[in-house]
Amino acid sequence: MATPEIYVHRTLDCGVELAALPLPGRRTAAYEIRVLAGLVHEPAERLGLAGTLEETIDKGTQRFTAQQLTDAFDAIGAQASSRVGRESMVFRCACLPEYVEQALELHAEMLRRPTFPEEFCRVAVDLGKQELTALEDDPGELSRRLIAPHAYGPILGRHEHGTVETLESIRRDDLIEYWRRTFSARRMQIAVGGAVDVDRFAHRVEELFSGFGDGATAPDNDYRLEFSPGVRHQMKELEQQHILICWPGLSMTHPDAPIEQLVLAMLSDGMSSRLFVEVREKQGLVYWVSAWDEHPRQAGMLFMGASTTPARCEQTFRTLLREVDRLGEDVTEEELRRAKTGIIAKSQTHGDITRARVSELSGDLFHYGRPMPVEEKNRRIEAVTINDVRRYLNDNRRDKLCVLTLGTRPLEGAVA
Repeated sequence: MATPEIYVHRTLDCGVELAALPLPGRRTAAYEIRVLAGLVHEPAERLGLAGTLEETIDKGTQRFTAQQLTDAFDAIGAQASSRVGRESMVFRCACLPEYVEQALELHAEMLRRPTFPEEFCRVAVDLGKQELTALEDDPGELSRRLIAPHAYGPILGRHEHGTVETLESIRRDDLIEYWRRTFSARRMQIAVGGAVDVDRFAHRVEELFSGFGDGATAPDNDYRLEFSPGVRHQMKELEQQHILICWPGLSMTHPDAPIEQLVLAMLSDGMSSRLFVEVREKQGLVYWVSAWDEHPRQAGMLFMGASTTPARCEQTFRTLLREVDRLGEDVTEEELRRAKTGIIAKSQTHGDITRARVSELSGDLFHYGRPMPVEEKNRRIEAVTINDVRRYLNDNRRDKLCVLTLGTRPLEGAVA
């Protein structure tokens, strides 16, 4: 019988919220530092500021130049990366267990004492502008950028690169002001896992981040989703037509969230899913189709997307919506069991990778405010019945939709 995993969860005196999953048999260790500073904290006239900061915060500190910092991580074989999100910024690291404290020291230096060299700030702005230009050649990503302000509102719907105009207005002083206002130990969550001594790691976090950002002034507001239903078209000369449809879903903490997860799995998880079989294989309407969810901290959004031809756009749109409705009418026990097996199998194989377990633990802290064991999540999945699926689809009607098409032909007669 497998030994139960033991999670550690505590708030340190310095203000950092720490969650740990010791995995003694592993030959790796990993951690994620999440700073509650993201796109929602940008001034409206400086959109793209958070993404620019994420790009430049590792380009020099009081102790290291950009190259010296990179060399220091490489010298211990540490794989460091970062990303910016709507409400937070995440700094990741995976390394051998004997180097985890050295890696943490490097991250502390980077987060506490960045210098934001002027030349790197200019480069980061130019790279952001290039990313925006490149979006024009990626219809899928362009569609997501275009629908986001309507799906989430003007604050949660921001793009990490803002606009060309707001990027061009960003200066080094803006980065420093944003960093001072939002970066602090009390706005940090750290998840760690693998072959680590939790008490020793916690003590080192305490030493490295004590007193960090005590003057940070960013508010801890909940940024509410502002959903704007409607049918919108963006004209673009393409051979294919892209369709995105979204409607509000459930937050990750909602009791029915596992039902929603299974609904999405039955719609779009694998080659036996409804959208793949009905829309692609049987009718040949699309070359790509999918359904997925996204989760700001206090909300959820469900998406369906497809790439088709302009002539088949109307039929594809109707078929996508019909498949969601039909699921509530004829879902089978076999179909539900297949979806459960897929989700649980992924959770188990996902757990074989230390970095993946730590990333999940970080997400648990952010959304649930605590570690949520894999076994608990899987029990919730297993408990879902066909009647639960039908009730969920009946209670959560798709009567208000946000629809975006990208291509040469707008939808006609679509009602959102």
